[in-house]
Amino acid sequence: MASINPPGTPSTQQAGIVGSGIEDSSGPGPEVMAASTLEGDDVVNRAGEDLGNIKEIMIDVQSGRVAYAVLSTGGFLGLGRKLFAIPWGALTLDTDRKCFILDVDAERLRNAPGFDKDHWPTMADPTWASEIHAYYGQRNYWQSPSP
Repeated sequence: MASINPPGTPSTQQAGIVGSGIEDSSGPGPEVMAASTLEGDDVVNRAGEDLGNIKEIMIDVQSGRVAYAVLSTGGFLGLGRKLFAIPWGALTLDTDRKCFILDVDAERLRNAPGFDKDHWPTMADPTWASEIHAYYGQRNYWQSPSP
């Protein structure tokens, strides 16, 4: 599940991976996976609380990197759902449980900046994107790592 980086560039945008590392023959993962296989995956926090599920994985087409994952929470039959842009580096894939771990408590997530299905944000707005990354304690994905 690595991001696409030029050769020699550190892969700081790769989601962490935990689990037994036991592979099955059904696909290439967990280092490289089709985004569609991750959509719908549950997201839990370290306490095991259900936070929602991955609705979309958004790609920064110009850089070839994963910009963020869209976490969908709450609602009933698609109504009243709140969406959150989660920086890719804030997620850890648990290959054993087939879910993502987001190190944030449920209350902090409820208070996070979110959006609804009719008003999607854009990472092209550097102020918004920087605020989202800072909220989750992540470096902006488009910036080089500090030496």
